[in-house]
Amino acid sequence: MADVKLKTEARSEFGKGAARRIRREGRVPAVVYGHGGEPVHVTLPGHELMMALKTSNVLINLDIEGREELVIPKAVQREAIRGFLVHIDLLVVKRGEQVSVDVPVVTEGELAPGGGLLEHVLNSLPVAAEATNIPESVTVSVAGLSIGDAVLAKDVRLPAGTTLAVDPDEVVVQVLQPQGEEPAAEPAGEAAAS
Repeated sequence: MADVKLKTEARSEFGKGAARRIRREGRVPAVVYGHGGEPVHVTLPGHELMMALKTSNVLINLDIEGREELVIPKAVQREAIRGFLVHIDLLVVKRGEQVSVDVPVVTEGELAPGGGLLEHVLNSLPVAAEATNIPESVTVSVAGLSIGDAVLAKDVRLPAGTTLAVDPDEVVVQVLQPQGEEPAAEPAGEAAAS
């Protein structure tokens, strides 16, 4: 995963009015914290940050007053209706350090003939991975699954260096009986012959 480089500006004004002025200037208020240091309040360029956040768990290299910090997004707040960035919390990480993140689950393959609805119980899978080697997503094969089948967290193939941070028996995806349909009943002649 490639680093995204962003230049920050120190933030000295706080409160709702100051945050609105920052956003009007096309910037996003942020706080950088972690590793026992004092939280640092900064602003980031809005468009560049929005583009960086299109990649889940993006690794961002910040220039904070001439000092480089490697961070990952921990909490992103968006405006409810228009979706613009309101505030972001960034966690300082070190190369080689294990971090806990949620990685999006992507499904591939076709279900077995006979229908069934695929339910994503977990849209993202909690994992622990090295900070500079966080997978963008994990792929779950649903090929051949039929009604009543499920894929558990322990069945998901994870990239090297990535471990589960959730109960291994947690259901990730399952195939359900479509609602409103009754299971096919056996014809009376076959039931009597058994």
